[in-house]
Amino acid sequence: MPAKKTNIRLRTPEPRAARLATEMLADLAYRLTPRDRDLLALVWEHRVLTTGQLTALFFPSPERARQRLNRLHAFQALQRFRPWTPVGSMPWHWVLGRTGAHVLAIQHGQSLTEFGYRPDTALAFSVSSRLGHQVGVNDFFTRLHAYARARADGTALAEWWSERRCADQWGDLARPDAFGRWIQPRTEHDKTPRTLDFFLEHDTGTETLTRVTRKLAGYADLAEATGTTTPVLFWLPSTAREANFRRLLGVPEVPVATAVQTPATALEGPAGQVWLPAEQNSGRRYRLAELADIWLTARPSKVEPS
Repeated sequence: MPAKKTNIRLRTPEPRAARLATEMLADLAYRLTPRDRDLLALVWEHRVLTTGQLTALFFPSPERARQRLNRLHAFQALQRFRPWTPVGSMPWHWVLGRTGAHVLAIQHGQSLTEFGYRPDTALAFSVSSRLGHQVGVNDFFTRLHAYARARADGTALAEWWSERRCADQWGDLARPDAFGRWIQPRTEHDKTPRTLDFFLEHDTGTETLTRVTRKLAGYADLAEATGTTTPVLFWLPSTAREANFRRLLGVPEVPVATAVQTPATALEGPAGQVWLPAEQNSGRRYRLAELADIWLTARPSKVEPS
């Protein structure tokens, strides 16, 4: 006897999932603070930031950072991953999540597609060969921000442009890892601000030094095209690589300074007395703000990048 046919109405999960996503998005938009929105925008701008970096940028303590980041993760405003390491464990690395992208897209008056966000590519950076380089670039600027944040004298990281933003602005001529604007009073008693605009080249030692030095031709072309000469800072992984790089420099067409990422620079980071201009082969190193006086590039703090 054939089995009796039973009409079964299958319920697909999509409508329910869509309702949940909409409800979560509305709830998130209601609960987000201005700090949260700034945090999400910065993560999107700079691709990936670690828990330690976000703590230095936005929070008064690691505990407060963990609590809020976990909350944003629960709302899918942020996604996270831990890169593999053979010893110990890496910190959480945070990228923009889908609901966070929706909120930012709405702020810009765009759809998610127009905003440029894709969930698969956001987390794909976790296995990118450029992950370590990007985290290093972000650490450079995070340390500048933390240094300025600890002071109450007007010191500020006034601009921090990502590689993508720099490429949109100057990509036909030069492709820096980032652009920055550093403002710091001249002395404790003289509050006159010194302002230094600079391009960053964060060197990890994976490229030949010949190829690294060739990048300076693009910066010279950019200076000629815009009429504005912007110094280039090379942040190098070892004293030996710095010495070899400086031997290849010759007389660069744009201002150049080098510094080494060593424990000796940990106290004040790149804001400290770690920079050696290309035109000086020996002698004392200079603080980041002092480079503005050496190259006579000090300018009003509200000037826009060319």
